Amino acid sequence: MAERKESDGVKVKDRRVSAQQDSPRTPAADARAAAAADPASTSPDPAEDEGRERDPTCDEPIPEVDFVTFVVSLSTNALVSMGLLPRPDTGEKKRDLPSARQTIDILALLQQKTKGNLTGEEERILDTVLYDLRMTYVQVVRKNC
Repeated sequence: MAERKESDGVKVKDRRVSAQQDSPRTPAADARAAAAADPASTSPDPAEDEGRERDPTCDEPIPEVDFVTFVVSLSTNALVSMGLLPRPDTGEKKRDLPSARQTIDILALLQQKTKGNLTGEEERILDTVLYDLRMTYVQVVRKNC
């Protein structure tokens, strides 16, 4: 093999020009400088909000997320993906069967991984939701064929 001669290494010299030559630049200092230069970008203008109507859902309290709420949320997403419920953003019913199948598989994975760690009610709800989603999925797939 050819023998390599070791060199002293590569030297890099920063030639960029900055406003403060003597002090090193930090990302935090750069962010503060940008915020000071453009205060309109960081603080909202109350006059802009006067013309807009407030969304009534903004004032609603967010419900506490527990296991049952999470399962019901995934179940609803599966039903939306099967085209049985309208999409919340567009209001249209659109089928996305691979997404529905994936959501059902996620629920099955949760069932498998949480076995023995759920309350009786949580286990019963998860079993019921999974059974109903699987039966509904089969019906939707058969109807599409």
